[in-house]
Amino acid sequence: MILETERLVIRNWRDDRRDRALFHEINSDPEIMTFFPRRRTPEESDQLFDKMRNRIAETGYGFYALALKTDDKPIGFCGLQRPDPAPILKADAVEIGWRLARPFWGRGYVTEAGKALFAYGFDTLSLPEIVSFAVAENHRSIAVMQRLGMRPTGSFDHPLVPDDTPHLKRHVLYALTAEQWRLGTANAAITPSAR
Repeated sequence: MILETERLVIRNWRDDRRDRALFHEINSDPEIMTFFPRRRTPEESDQLFDKMRNRIAETGYGFYALALKTDDKPIGFCGLQRPDPAPILKADAVEIGWRLARPFWGRGYVTEAGKALFAYGFDTLSLPEIVSFAVAENHRSIAVMQRLGMRPTGSFDHPLVPDDTPHLKRHVLYALTAEQWRLGTANAAITPSAR
């Protein structure tokens, strides 16, 4: 296990039918994958599942499984990973990213996991900054970034998005520094009457 929150367990993926099925679901559902160039076949999903599981085990970085605390049912992922290089990112950038199965949208799970991962990234891993990026039209993901206190820092054309999907190339970049996070958590701890 990586972390626990009020409702979630943030952990590595398990090599079992339940985790694999959920991973395939979130990588093949047309609505979930609206802002990605393609959906993955079961075989491609299994390959990525194994790669992600191994990366987390070896490095501690990756998109961790999100599971409900009540029954350990996997519902998606949220994690910290070193992204594929993009021209606008620093060489040592660490990205926070997420994807949830549709029945779990709109319940605040990603915000809850994201806050815990910021605390982990800044306090335990001593990261100076955490970034996130999304297709410019992906308003849901951008809203999550904003709820997490991230700030827009620019935009770029993602070099790994194929030319035959030009509407998905333009990405917005958000970031949160350790200093901004600490200031934000300190301010959140001050009650309105104490200000």
